[in-house]
Amino acid sequence: MLALADALRRRGAPAHPPLRITCLGTARGLETRLVPARGYDLRLIPPVPLPRTPTVDLLRVPGRVRRSVAETRTLLRELSADVVVGFGGYVALPAYLAARRERVPVVVHEQNALPGLANRVGARLAARVAVTVPGTPLRGAECVGMPLRTTISTLDRPARRAEARAAFGLDADRPTLLVVGGSQGAASLNRAAAGAADALTAAGVQVLHARGPKNTDVTVPSRAPGGAPYVVVDYLERMDLAYAAADLALCRAGAVTVAELSAVGLPAVFVPLPIGNGEQRRNALPVVAAGGGLLVDDADLSPSWIEEHVIPLATDPAALARYAEHAAAAGSRDADERLADIVLQAAGR
Repeated sequence: MLALADALRRRGAPAHPPLRITCLGTARGLETRLVPARGYDLRLIPPVPLPRTPTVDLLRVPGRVRRSVAETRTLLRELSADVVVGFGGYVALPAYLAARRERVPVVVHEQNALPGLANRVGARLAARVAVTVPGTPLRGAECVGMPLRTTISTLDRPARRAEARAAFGLDADRPTLLVVGGSQGAASLNRAAAGAADALTAAGVQVLHARGPKNTDVTVPSRAPGGAPYVVVDYLERMDLAYAAADLALCRAGAVTVAELSAVGLPAVFVPLPIGNGEQRRNALPVVAAGGGLLVDDADLSPSWIEEHVIPLATDPAALARYAEHAAAAGSRDADERLADIVLQAAGR
């Protein structure tokens, strides 16, 4: 959402009427911190979570939807909105329904290969539907990729490598593995990588491992004489530097992660989250099929698997270069601009 907003704001010029961008959110979302920090107006509407199983709470959903749609309609009229752009989730469904009743065109963007309920509904009401992954089952879908922050979409990994490795205390010339399981870490990735730490560093592979702020059981292994560094951090504030430092990633396969890695041409070993409806596996498959990464089931990931598959790849510069080339070919760096074009066309601008 914010990457698109930034792209739209960059379109502003003296020759054109100014664009006014208002973000919708809920009081319990990260948007209450992130949106104002980026300089955008944030308006809050009541969330409408949908129970996954039949419960008494399901009976309250219609009333919650009506209230949320009514508040959003009032907001759309107040703003004289020309277009509503939705990315799915609790906020999107009432926004889509409100826009339909106010005759405001809707643009839907779906990040995952398997769309959620809100975007399945929204796609039926939308003037335009954009998706990240080819083959996403939404009516009239146009594949544009994932809108990304410019710090990622414009990243020149080779040019930033020395700076990035120095920032994390890594050696300048060793092959580097990035281990990251999302903002909170991932227990299975942590266990497997920590268990393979001695084998990795003995093979000359240095590691930058984001364990997650609560996973204090993952500690820094002692560096053997001649061995490579193994750097453990709680959280990575600068993902651009982490990507620039790395030659290979071991990670989950969330939609943003897959899109960022392919956009910057960083090959990866994807370990899809083993719960949900399988969307993470589907997110990674196009990049893997293009030759830009490997895929391993969470249940199969282990220290021995890393020794058998990750170390040979990480220590083979020619193979890494081929994987990086194929990853970059599967990625998209201009999805924010392409989606901005669609939004402005839908708004008649």
